Amino acid sequence: MRVPLSRIVAIPFVILLLSGLYLAWEVDSKYSALLIVGVLGAAVAYTFSPQIDWWWYQRNPPDVAGPIRLMLEKGCKFYQGLKPEEQRKFRERVVMFSMGSEYMPQGIEEVPEDIKAMIAASAVQLTFFHSNFLFPKFENIVVYPRPFPTPQYPAKFHASEIYEEDGVVLFSAEQLAFGFMQSDLYYHIGLHEYAKVYRLANPDEPWPDINEESWPLLEQISGFSREAIVRWINLDEADIEPFPVSVSHFFCFPERFKELWPELYDTYVVIFKWDHLE
Repeated sequence: MRVPLSRIVAIPFVILLLSGLYLAWEVDSKYSALLIVGVLGAAVAYTFSPQIDWWWYQRNPPDVAGPIRLMLEKGCKFYQGLKPEEQRKFRERVVMFSMGSEYMPQGIEEVPEDIKAMIAASAVQLTFFHSNFLFPKFENIVVYPRPFPTPQYPAKFHASEIYEEDGVVLFSAEQLAFGFMQSDLYYHIGLHEYAKVYRLANPDEPWPDINEESWPLLEQISGFSREAIVRWINLDEADIEPFPVSVSHFFCFPERFKELWPELYDTYVVIFKWDHLE
């Protein structure tokens, strides 16, 4: 694992601090000035460590750990369809997205690294062909181990949602993992929620009007009925609109999507700048 640049920057100041402490104690109190310089330098390096490390990793992006790479190779259809050099870029962006996000565990001590990577990979798919691949207004990500209630839906233990007012994305790790690793069998809530985030972040794109009449066609594309998706997320039908479902299917079932809904497929190719299957 690479040592963060901020720690490397802090090392000379820590050495200066320790040297000043020794010299001021053993030789002459005039060396106490070294203590001040060392403390100030170390404090600056610590305070600005996120900015220093982000600057460094943008220029020297790290790769994912081996198990995460294997997870992407097995579970992420989008990643599987990329060229080797694009796959490397995708992995780097997964790391960078995780670094730029605040993961907040609820009901667990910490968010597992594979869950962090699944969330990051879900978002990066939507922004992969854009130079700006982050969602700075939605950098707070709350992760529960299983379905959960929230103030918006206090009576529903559900799998995912976004809360626009606070810029928060919420997931149940259980449903997220199933949908990410086996998207042909379980609905992908990661793509579902980040589709909504992407639309909020890009309001000027030519977004289609996808209405209630779209549900039968969405079922033909994926095999998931509206009722099954509603049960999986566990919100009322009125709270699950067909738009994010269509985006999730676009990424998970691109061939079927293109065959059965070519007009919308072409629209999403433009919106997401996703044309590597062409």
